[in-house]
Amino acid sequence: MMFRKAVFPGKYIQGEGALNELPQLVSLLGKKGLILTSRTGIETLLPQYAKAWEGAPIPAERFNGECCEKELNRLTKLVRSEKVDVLVGMGGGKTIDTAKITADRTGIPVIIVPTIASTDAPCSGCAVIYSEKGVFEAVNYQKMNPQVVLVDTRIIAHAPTRFLVAGMGDALSTWFEGRSCEKTQSRNECGGLSTLAAVRLARLCYDTLLAHGAAAKLACDQHLVTPALDHIIEANTLLSGLGFESSGLASAHSIHNGLTALQETHAFYHGEKVAFGVLAGLFLTDAAPEEIDEVYAFCEQIGLPTTLAHIGIQQPDRNQLMKVAEKACAPAEGIHHEAGVITPQKVLNAMLMADNYGKSRIPAA
Repeated sequence: MMFRKAVFPGKYIQGEGALNELPQLVSLLGKKGLILTSRTGIETLLPQYAKAWEGAPIPAERFNGECCEKELNRLTKLVRSEKVDVLVGMGGGKTIDTAKITADRTGIPVIIVPTIASTDAPCSGCAVIYSEKGVFEAVNYQKMNPQVVLVDTRIIAHAPTRFLVAGMGDALSTWFEGRSCEKTQSRNECGGLSTLAAVRLARLCYDTLLAHGAAAKLACDQHLVTPALDHIIEANTLLSGLGFESSGLASAHSIHNGLTALQETHAFYHGEKVAFGVLAGLFLTDAAPEEIDEVYAFCEQIGLPTTLAHIGIQQPDRNQLMKVAEKACAPAEGIHHEAGVITPQKVLNAMLMADNYGKSRIPAA
């Protein structure tokens, strides 16, 4: 028997200059904090907040760049030997994941400070472990979601716009995958059925993207914190994070996982490949033509991929794409949360249809 389940971070705080609140939050949770961040974070970002943190400095440890067992073991030993009781993960996805796993293994609270809005990882209670060479090894589930997610919109406004757009690609999948899981009563990422709250948040995520995505992109291009950018940061981080974990995953992320089998796609961000997975998923699930056109128009407007060429596959080969489809249809994949029996051939057809439809919408030179 499955119960309805939902998970959330303990606190979510978002705003311009929000990072000024970090010392107070660390003291709320413990006595000795440590910031895990990149060299850029240590040399460029943290000095900007040094004055605001006078009297309550927080030491920083440089992240070595990969969420792998070697780095996790190093940090676990460091946290224990230094008697750190609050860990802060500040940076992009791999820094965040490393902090979440390290805190979970050492039994201490974690505060997540994303410096880009490219994925919905900050709010979730799961993380990906890679080899030292960056090859996927396993998904790690933590006992709890982060105690605090602290989002400084000023920092994200000064990050490259491509990160924000990729985050919108990841967030775009939230409603469609959550809707599929609700229809088929499939298990979500926290091991239960969707709640009403999770499904409504997934829909709000989609509506927010359509309403504010284009204006947010323009604002980020100019490094401006505007209401539109604020809304999209929330959609990419909070709404998508709650929506995917508590509503579930389906075809879009499975197709993304399949696409990683092709070397040509490795230069493209997670959300960019997920966006193409959304488009293929619309054809796979027989979505209404009006809905398909709405999603394509949104992707075109903000610069998300709408063809295979846009994610590096310049000359689609059916044999190669069948490898993608087969990987996407692995037994444990969320694609089986879609209605009906999903086969590699159906997925191949959907990807080719999405590619050709995207090409047909490109104006002739």
